[in-house]
Amino acid sequence: MESCPAPVGRPRFDIADIVRQHRTRLEAETHLSLAQRRVLSAMALCRTAALGGHVDVCRSCDFERPAYNSCRNRHCPKCQALRQERWIAARTERLLPTRHFHVVFTLPSELRALGQCYPREVFGALFAAASATLLELGESRLAARLGVTMVLHTWTRDLRFHPHVHALVTAGGLASDGSGWVPSSKNYLFPVKAMGALLRGKMMAALRSLRGRGAFAHFEAFADPEAFDRLLGKLARKNWVVYAKKPFREVDHVLKYLGRYTHRVGISNSRLVDVQGDAVTFRTKNGETVTLAPVEFLRRFVQHVLPAGFHKIRHCGLYAGATEDARLTAHEHLAPLSPSPSSSPASTAVELAWPEQLRAVSGRDVEHCPRCGAPIEHRPVPPATGRAPPQVAA
Repeated sequence: MESCPAPVGRPRFDIADIVRQHRTRLEAETHLSLAQRRVLSAMALCRTAALGGHVDVCRSCDFERPAYNSCRNRHCPKCQALRQERWIAARTERLLPTRHFHVVFTLPSELRALGQCYPREVFGALFAAASATLLELGESRLAARLGVTMVLHTWTRDLRFHPHVHALVTAGGLASDGSGWVPSSKNYLFPVKAMGALLRGKMMAALRSLRGRGAFAHFEAFADPEAFDRLLGKLARKNWVVYAKKPFREVDHVLKYLGRYTHRVGISNSRLVDVQGDAVTFRTKNGETVTLAPVEFLRRFVQHVLPAGFHKIRHCGLYAGATEDARLTAHEHLAPLSPSPSSSPASTAVELAWPEQLRAVSGRDVEHCPRCGAPIEHRPVPPATGRAPPQVAA
């Protein structure tokens, strides 16, 4: 557990309250996986007396404030801010000083049902197909190895199921013989149609392989022996959507942008507009809102819970852990071509303790009394349930 007080100006509504009030009805109407049940349990207990914590006490003015432990579950909307900052700080030193493109690979709608039933297999295949697409085009069109960081998202702004992979890709790569840096075009990485066609072929091959190994044996839609082949035929005739944005010029901008995606969950508390006994209203985009029944809101939320142990952030090419020597060589070639990197708060955040990180993220000082400014004393409070919380969050 990690002691992590809520930031100043906390949202008016909390998804955890919806979980506590409506989970029973959700489970009565919807079959939940073990991972989904664990997430709901963690969220319901997050920052409550059940997990214990401490009381901030000021001896100078008798100020007292309870601060309960967080659940640290990666799907909990209240537990991502510090984890995100730490992750960005850890990646700062590995990011190459060059422009980066943002490329999005989307799973076709025809595969969403299969992805919901077999998320580990389908999402793993999407990751593999997207990375292979980028690396293969880097080799064939630039004769170079790219650096790629990918993040899986499975939602739309209204919490519908829409799996897609965001990829931050270096605008060029290390020459295959290691002789220098090969830049891409200034305006685009690769043609999106070429990326879509290659992604389609690789993904279809992966699905055939999974099918051959019996991975989809219990998928009802494939009870018809010809259903799988019909699905692949439909996918083969479809244009697969790949979207590419203009490159970022500054490394700091890449880090800030990447931070928006790495630890984001389907919805945050700040997007909740109103919560009533029979309705939940939340913001989507362009100033619009959506209102759902609480059980439907939770049903949409839990469909984005990933399988336990599934890595939603992956690196390949020059950013893969096994290619450290190649990344350092690329950095040496890029250093003379790039301006000195500006100092970034993220570059030092990894060295800070959580109180300093919380101050940097939220502006809240948990080390000093908010009334008189005197040092705060932290007095531990044991879990109210009398048992320790799970050591590993799902």
